[in-house]
Amino acid sequence: MPPLSDLLIFAVLLAAAGGLAGLLAGIFGIGGGAVLVPVFYQIFGLAGVPEAVAMHLSVGTSLAVIVPTSVRSFMAHRRHSAVDEKLLKGWVLAVPLGAILAAMIAAEASSAMLRGIFAAITLLLAIRMVANRASWHLGTDLPGEPATFLVGSGIGLLSGLMGIGGGVLNNTFMTLYGRPIHQAVATSSAVGVLIAVPGLLGYIWAGWGEPGLPPLSTGFVNWIAVLLIIPITLMMAPIGARLAHAMSKRQLEIGFGIFLLVVSARFFVSLG
Repeated sequence: MPPLSDLLIFAVLLAAAGGLAGLLAGIFGIGGGAVLVPVFYQIFGLAGVPEAVAMHLSVGTSLAVIVPTSVRSFMAHRRHSAVDEKLLKGWVLAVPLGAILAAMIAAEASSAMLRGIFAAITLLLAIRMVANRASWHLGTDLPGEPATFLVGSGIGLLSGLMGIGGGVLNNTFMTLYGRPIHQAVATSSAVGVLIAVPGLLGYIWAGWGEPGLPPLSTGFVNWIAVLLIIPITLMMAPIGARLAHAMSKRQLEIGFGIFLLVVSARFFVSLG
């Protein structure tokens, strides 16, 4: 059992991460996993959770937090009538399918593999957001089927492996096809729900009976961290949504890109 002072520090870090995750969920339409996963990984390590399961536990716990955060963020954005309802209907099966596949892969993947995936994808997305040019478009509208279905499944797969709500990937996909960043952000909040619910169930299954998990864990989900963070993220998400609609497209892109660069660097360092 860690000293009381350490537990208090962990609680403060979790609370701060929850506030930042909720704010980012509203601003960028993400579930907050890009904040929560690295924080969880650090905290679980300090708490003595074995390296072999610390990253898996971080991803699964992040997905559990993303469920209510994404729902709250989606409701806030929907009031602005910016969500692409047609795209969401086409992804009702595609995105959860990818998230379930991610849990199956995670059950066999190493900690280093999950950290490497997280670091590589966030770096690529950060470069794209910071160096974005108006000429970077693949088309003037979203592609038809089956391409969109495959993209949705891919977003679900990669997001499930990273423990994120899919906003980082969906924002990139939609803006490359000419959709406004604010519409992409609003739609991404709903994509987070389609990823997090099946992803949460999948990580519970994938980690069932694993040794070394901390108390009050069900598979790769730690409910202590979930219960500490969810109230704070729910409170902050609507504030972030209001900020998003008050910011310019370029401000959103640069802010998001810088944030992703920091996160990517943290995980590349952990692989050294």
